[in-house]
Amino acid sequence: MKLMMYLGNDLIESVDVEKSSLSKPGFLGRYKRALKEKYKEMITANAEPPEFFVIQPEQTQALNA
Repeated sequence: MKLMMYLGNDLIESVDVEKSSLSKPGFLGRYKRALKEKYKEMITANAEPPEFFVIQPEQTQALNA
């Protein structure tokens, strides 16, 4: 599975995450905080807040076909 961070319509970064760990409290929050810190300047320059999505890679392959 992948956690994807978007700013507006732009994909900023995607991070691999373990599907079995998604149900653990705070698991995704840790990744989100790290991405927000890494791209802090980009986020403050953009009027829209970042959006996060969790997807299965098979879904993206199906969309690209």
